[in-house]
Amino acid sequence: MTTTTQLTEEAQRFLLDTAIEAVRARLEERAPAPVTSAPLHGTEPPPEVHQPGASFVTLREGRRLLGCVGSMLPVRPLDVDVAANAVNAAFADPRLPALTPEEFVTMEVKISVLTPLVPMAVRSLRELQSTIVPGEDGLLIQSGMRRGTFLPSVWEQVSSVDEFLTMLWRKAGLRPGTWPSNITVERYQTYEFGDPGPRAPISR
Repeated sequence: MTTTTQLTEEAQRFLLDTAIEAVRARLEERAPAPVTSAPLHGTEPPPEVHQPGASFVTLREGRRLLGCVGSMLPVRPLDVDVAANAVNAAFADPRLPALTPEEFVTMEVKISVLTPLVPMAVRSLRELQSTIVPGEDGLLIQSGMRRGTFLPSVWEQVSSVDEFLTMLWRKAGLRPGTWPSNITVERYQTYEFGDPGPRAPISR
C-alpha cells in the first residue's frame, strides 16, 4: 500500500463490502451499486480507500479455494483495485471454474493489502533462506520471463523455509534449489482482514 498498512475498521468494512458487491453485481448481471450504506459507513467512503494500493482478494469455501487474484504494484486507488481483483478471483482465476451463485452465499472473502515491494540484496539461495522472515514475508521472484509470488499467508500451509521456497520456485517455473544468475527477489508484508459470510442469496 502507499501510506500505511493499517486500515481503520471502517475502511476494512468498506473494502470488504466493495469486493462483495462487485461479485454480486456480476452474478446479477448489473452495474455495482455505490457502497455507502453499511453500518460503519458515513455518507462518504473513508479517504484512505482512495489512496493508491495493491491488494489480493482470496475467496474460499472452507478449505477449498474458489479464487485468488491480486496486484503487486499500487497503480490505482485501493477500492478500485479490490473490486477488480474480487471479480477476477471469482470469474477469471485460470486455475478454477467461475464462482456459482450458491458458492457466493457461503464463501469467505479475505483481502490482503500489500506493503511496498523491497528488493532483497541476496546472492544465493542459502542467503535468502537465512534472511527471509517466516510467517511475515511474502516474496516476489523473477528470472527473465519467469515470475512467481507467495503471500505471507502461504506460511500457514508449509512446515519450513525450504518448503516455502521450493513451492515458490515451482510456481515461477524454476527448478527448486537453483539460483539463476538473473534472478531478482523482493519482499513485502500484508495487512489482512475478511468476511466469513454467509450473505444474502443472489437475486434472480
